[in-house]
Amino acid sequence: MKTAVVTGASSGMGADFARELYARGYDVVLVARRQQRLEALKTELEKQTAQTPRPTVTVFPADLSREEDCRALVQATRERNVEILINNAGFGVFGEFAQTSVRRELELIDVNVRAMHLLMKLYLDEFSAKGSGYVLNVASSAGFLPGPLFSSYYASKAYMLRLSQAVAYELKRKKSRVIVSVLCPGPVDTEFNEKAGVRFALPGLSSKKVTLYALKKMFAGKTVIIPGGMMKLGRLFSKIAPDRLLCAYAYHFQSRKRPQT
Repeated sequence: MKTAVVTGASSGMGADFARELYARGYDVVLVARRQQRLEALKTELEKQTAQTPRPTVTVFPADLSREEDCRALVQATRERNVEILINNAGFGVFGEFAQTSVRRELELIDVNVRAMHLLMKLYLDEFSAKGSGYVLNVASSAGFLPGPLFSSYYASKAYMLRLSQAVAYELKRKKSRVIVSVLCPGPVDTEFNEKAGVRFALPGLSSKKVTLYALKKMFAGKTVIIPGGMMKLGRLFSKIAPDRLLCAYAYHFQSRKRPQT
């Protein structure tokens, strides 16, 4: 049985990725800090399938801001036939850079950048050795822009986007069957707002629809995956507009958010 490892699986797109991959017959490894949420998702999944043999669900509580937890995850799945890594864990910090918490920003870098980088690196070693596998890094349309008022988050997603593109190109040059994709959605209806302490200025896309679209494009070998016509237009705009205008646009968009009280 093939295995999919999903980080940030306790809610939102991570949980929806796990649901869909499990329904397709993959063993799934659910990774997040909140063990109770993971256990609840495991119970939900195991009640919804009549497949024989039934895929397995493994709960792996981890704090991915810790390098040792990332390495422990890879070690714990080394004997599994891991075919898919969904790098979905991440969060944002809202506010002007001079006023936001440096502790939270460093935690953001540890999760959004270091953990993603390390897990992709370690699982790619395994995928390359066996000659197949998929990595889907969940970035954001924020990765196309500078992001005043959300600067660390935007920068982290730009890192994820560019790293994914570079590694995908290296693999294609070698005619490797290992696929690296990066998902760049706009606002999605998840718990991201609550964690960042904001509300979206625009309505979000359906998490389930985004995950289905992302998996379809990932299996087709697409590198940069952008769901929704508006975000595709936004991507085109980001390519032709000057950086100063992009900064002004992002600032205007982000300033429409208000911290929750």
